[in-house]
Amino acid sequence: MRRRALGAWLTLAAAGILGALIGWSGGGTETASAGWTQARSMPQRRSYIAAAEAGGLIYTVGGMVGETGRPLPTFTRYDPARDEWATLPQLPVATRAAAGVAAGGRVYVVGGTTASGNTRAVYTWNGRRWSGYRSLPVPRFNHAAVALGGRIYVLGGFDGGEEHDEVFVNEAGSNRPWFRVADVPRPSHAFGVVAFRGELWLIGGRRGEDVLREVWIYDPRRDRWRRGPALPRPMELLGAAVVGDEIHAVWEATYQIYDAATGRWRDGPRPLVTRHALRAFHADGDLITLGGCTTALRDSPVVERRAVGA
Repeated sequence: MRRRALGAWLTLAAAGILGALIGWSGGGTETASAGWTQARSMPQRRSYIAAAEAGGLIYTVGGMVGETGRPLPTFTRYDPARDEWATLPQLPVATRAAAGVAAGGRVYVVGGTTASGNTRAVYTWNGRRWSGYRSLPVPRFNHAAVALGGRIYVLGGFDGGEEHDEVFVNEAGSNRPWFRVADVPRPSHAFGVVAFRGELWLIGGRRGEDVLREVWIYDPRRDRWRRGPALPRPMELLGAAVVGDEIHAVWEATYQIYDAATGRWRDGPRPLVTRHALRAFHADGDLITLGGCTTALRDSPVVERRAVGA
């Protein structure tokens, strides 16, 4: 199933301004910006990056310069324990809006958009060099990739003027052909995905002109989707990370936390710098958000941290 989108992907940046207003409107249950601090910034300001965490280190790949839409080959690594950045060998092809995932000690960069158009290409970093990997069956951007149970899942996304609902799966490190499992119940893109308690949680996103509150949960044992607890506020182009029995989701001024103990979302403190198209990770005891685009539509090198334990 696919649905015709109403605009090109670059219109999402303009939607970020509205998102900031939505984020402000509800306020939060904690003091604004409580606990957030700025860490060492990325070496280059970027948005729409692919990113992954492996061995306690965070890898950021590609992205774009938003004023021009120019894709980048930049590849950097952040060490949260040292608050230090290192520059690594560039991605073979400059790419924006790709998906990043780590599995089996490797970092994968999946799909995205290059200067030549949307791509099916997949690259993998083994800690020393880049190499090609089995391509996706179809091009995708503004999709998501996540690892669970030794497999890489690539979900939804945008291509050909349409949002998509397909889910492609690969046995990590096998370089075998991708195969499909149950489609997401409704097509969307620009969402967040996390592996949580043995299942995949797809959070928010965009469909046409609508920013979504939807949450969908995939059970890989049954190959079935079900509805999850809806977000209190719509979110797109968000960063999401798992912290123990919680899911933390950040977009613009909106920070929402799902607690498995209560089965509910709650508000977290507003970040210091409002950004969309950012990435979020849990490392070194902190929730860490990287990069993105500000409401002034300028790419940001900002890294923020907040102690969350677990």
